[in-house]
Amino acid sequence: MQQRIDRRKQIKKKRRRRILYPILVMFLLAVGGVGYMVLQTYTAASESYDDLDREKSDLRDKAVSIGDDPISILLLGVENYSTNGDNGRTDTMLVATFNPSDASLKLVSLPRDTLVEIAGRGTKEKITHAHAYGGKEMAIKTVEQFLDIPIDYYAAVNFDAFINIVNILDGIEVDVPFDFEQRTKRESGNENLQFTEGPMKLNGEEALAYARMRKEDPRGDIGRNERQQQVIKAIIDKATSFGTVTKINELAEEVGTNVKTNMSVGEGLGFYQEYSDFSTSNIDKLTIETYPQTINGGSYQIPDEQSLAEVKQTLKEHLDLVSSSSESDTYTTEEEQ
Repeated sequence: MQQRIDRRKQIKKKRRRRILYPILVMFLLAVGGVGYMVLQTYTAASESYDDLDREKSDLRDKAVSIGDDPISILLLGVENYSTNGDNGRTDTMLVATFNPSDASLKLVSLPRDTLVEIAGRGTKEKITHAHAYGGKEMAIKTVEQFLDIPIDYYAAVNFDAFINIVNILDGIEVDVPFDFEQRTKRESGNENLQFTEGPMKLNGEEALAYARMRKEDPRGDIGRNERQQQVIKAIIDKATSFGTVTKINELAEEVGTNVKTNMSVGEGLGFYQEYSDFSTSNIDKLTIETYPQTINGGSYQIPDEQSLAEVKQTLKEHLDLVSSSSESDTYTTEEEQ
């Protein structure tokens, strides 16, 4: 009798094993697959890292900590087709500031023709020239000097990366303000892309053309800046959606190939964790009013002093900065006072 009971127990154990082994194998494969994807993602993203040989901005007493301190990021869209190198002109320059206390983001575009003093040269030229002269380092210092705030991080993206990232995300949705066409020399050849007023879904090439167009915009650089901010907002919306999880590896490979940043992978993961539930409704788009002026035959955008002062003050407040006796002095956070 006991032998019969023992035999039944052995049969049940074998049945459980038949069921459990496949489940266990599937689990191990799944974990291995995720682990492999994480490893690949980490390796690919690490290739984009460039620390600028500095631990912090010269306008900081100490390095910021993502998740604890407000931070600033300079986004550079680099046009390097003519130079075929790193020091092309910046077709797009945007400054984003993040404040962890309310998970808010402020975004301001800097018109490429804005007349500023180029850091390290002492000459007044278009802000787009800074990157062409001295790469990301000179661009960062010029923006810091212009806005009177520290730039903690930067991300330099070439046009190929922009197009590919939007395509990996399966396009973005924008609200086109008016009908226009934009000539492109990208993959589709020399053709005019048509944009019609109202909601449109754009692929990478179309999104780039939409963000770059300015000659057809009756508001000039102001309208262009608003479209750039709209595109960035749409990319953030798509990138933070649930469906993007399966595309992390593709995005990381693209970032590793065509993006340069001084945000380490560890900081990037911390940033993602801190702002994983970020809502684009928390984005406040700022505008520096400018007016056109011709100087020695060149076309420039001259910042309105009052508008510039207001934007600078807003960014300083968002970064929790308190200046010392002189505006050019190093800043400290309120917590350090």
